[in-house]
Amino acid sequence: MRAVIQRVTSSSVRVDGETVGSIGQGYLVLLGVVDGDTKAEAELMANKTSALRIFRDENDKMNKSVLDIDGEILVVSQFTLCADVKKGNRPSFSASAPPNMANELYEYYMKCLVNNGVRRVEHGSFGAHMDVSIENDGPVTILFDTDIWKHGNK
Repeated sequence: MRAVIQRVTSSSVRVDGETVGSIGQGYLVLLGVVDGDTKAEAELMANKTSALRIFRDENDKMNKSVLDIDGEILVVSQFTLCADVKKGNRPSFSASAPPNMANELYEYYMKCLVNNGVRRVEHGSFGAHMDVSIENDGPVTILFDTDIWKHGNK
């Protein structure tokens, strides 16, 4: 499972001109589900996302999590994070999980965020063409890939 986590002051997602998800301060998470991912990866990703400390504390250090600031998270599915660009100029998306499995894990990841105490979790529309608006804060962007934690490097 792969995620691009952006610290935002606000973010929203529209489908066919209609806003389907919107947040204030928190994270925009672009989430890609890789073929072979399981609920274990979704739980791990949600735990790491919730605990990530990239908000400023009273000493201007990135030392607070989204939970610490009572922030919100907007999760947008993005199979293109699973792109393989090793050969040629056209990416291959064969590493992406099949849509039904990807959607199940996308939904489960969001449920885990809520279970971890995130006050508000909004989302896009799985599989739809979406227009995402981001007001970056910093900007601060973090890349997560559960593969780095799978092999005992926790």
